[in-house]
Amino acid sequence: MKKILITGGCGFIGSNLTNFFLKKKVKVIVLDKYNFQNSYGWLENSRNNKNLKVELGDVRDFDFVNNVIKNVDSVIHLAALIGIPYSYVSPLAYIQTNLVGTYNILESCKINKIKNTIITSTSEVYGSSQYEPMDENHPTFSQSPYAASKNAADELAKSYYNSFDLPVKIIRPFNTFGPRQSARAVIPNIIFQLTDKRIKNVKLGNLSPKRDYTYVDDLCEAYYKIYNLKKFGEVYNVGTEENISIGDLYKVICKIMKIKKKIKVEKKRKRKSSSEVSSLRSNFNKLNKSTGWKPTTNLINGLKKTIIWIKNNQNIYKDIYNI
Repeated sequence: MKKILITGGCGFIGSNLTNFFLKKKVKVIVLDKYNFQNSYGWLENSRNNKNLKVELGDVRDFDFVNNVIKNVDSVIHLAALIGIPYSYVSPLAYIQTNLVGTYNILESCKINKIKNTIITSTSEVYGSSQYEPMDENHPTFSQSPYAASKNAADELAKSYYNSFDLPVKIIRPFNTFGPRQSARAVIPNIIFQLTDKRIKNVKLGNLSPKRDYTYVDDLCEAYYKIYNLKKFGEVYNVGTEENISIGDLYKVICKIMKIKKKIKVEKKRKRKSSSEVSSLRSNFNKLNKSTGWKPTTNLINGLKKTIIWIKNNQNIYKDIYNI
């Protein structure tokens, strides 16, 4: 049976991806952050799956990473610090996790002769769109320390392909949403605030930025398609080729939920204008031509599924702004 390492596998995307691969009868080893509770995060309910093993440690620890990678055939690297606002507070934490962590993965894959490595990028590396839809040749422009750390990690991955022939691919998702996502993301944040009857006004930041939202199940399918590709050294966008402003997204969610609340724009939730990415809209033609992948869940249907999940898990969300 094939063995695959998924870093960050206890988180939102990682746990959905882990469950996806387990259903494909692939043995999965998950690398995630050590915690004193020995919590498997969103994989708690999968503890008894005989094809799952969770290793808790730190992606910044080379020895730990290298020892785990010795036992697998392929690696999908998702582990990262992703909250953009916190990258303004501690840029070094993002460099250590997102860049040094990626180095540890790449170097360990090189040492252990791993034949298939996927590094997870982000559409934030592009910065505000210079043209749309944005293909993989769109210029990159880091407008936040988070984006800079991911951009540097992408370049490091490319260098390992060019310098050491490491069989590496880069997946570049645009914004993802779905069950298990933290309220730091705008979609679950809106749904939670609308659902909670104690909240009178929905607190948001900038309403004008536009984003391209992919449902998490479609992203998992994209990972699987890229995992099976035999071509290396390439970057693949994953998105829907459609975008929507946060203000309009709010209206859509209100309509689906049949709830109306006023918006309260809070200054602390806004990014500095020069750091705010104004618009992102993907061109996924390269991935489509290479694998046939295309999204199958539209925004409305994805939102309906997400709303149901958040309503059923309302207790995990708090009316606190976390950066």
